[in-house]
Amino acid sequence: MQVSLINIGTSKGIRIPSSILKEMDKPQSFELRIEEGSIILDVVEEPRKGWGDKFSDSDNALLIDDTLDVDAWDEI
Repeated sequence: MQVSLINIGTSKGIRIPSSILKEMDKPQSFELRIEEGSIILDVVEEPRKGWGDKFSDSDNALLIDDTLDVDAWDEI
């Protein structure tokens, strides 16, 4: 399917036909990337899906203690 660029304010865009969006279950968000000279749109199902689990384990603990020790300032 061939589409043309259209003006959207000071930017350019394309229209995605509703038949394609219906076939994809009407996605609301896409990840856009360039791959070998082509524009690729990947549907984002759930942004940040799994982040809570990923960052709640001890493997992702701080490597350096980031607490503020005010008493140590007197030694400087």
